[in-house]
Amino acid sequence: MTETYTGPTNVEDIEDDTDTSTALERQADAILANDENRSFGAPPLRQAVREDAATARDWSRNRVAGLRGAVEAEPVKASLYALGIGVVIGLLAAR
Repeated sequence: MTETYTGPTNVEDIEDDTDTSTALERQADAILANDENRSFGAPPLRQAVREDAATARDWSRNRVAGLRGAVEAEPVKASLYALGIGVVIGLLAAR
């Protein structure tokens, strides 16, 4: 582990890139504009429930599509899993 000493930094060595500062200013203006348009407080209950229901519906549709693909790819394996789970549930229910 060796460290080298480079000495003090000269002012001429510092790069001042103005392109990034203007881009950052534009992004900050966009964020402030979005904050001004946003209403304060929690959304109404119906709107929150609708958004959550839409999210759950999209999630379940993706999961169902994946499950259908897996069953179509290996139907025997899926049938054996279903049979095994049914037997276990039947044994637990019989107790």
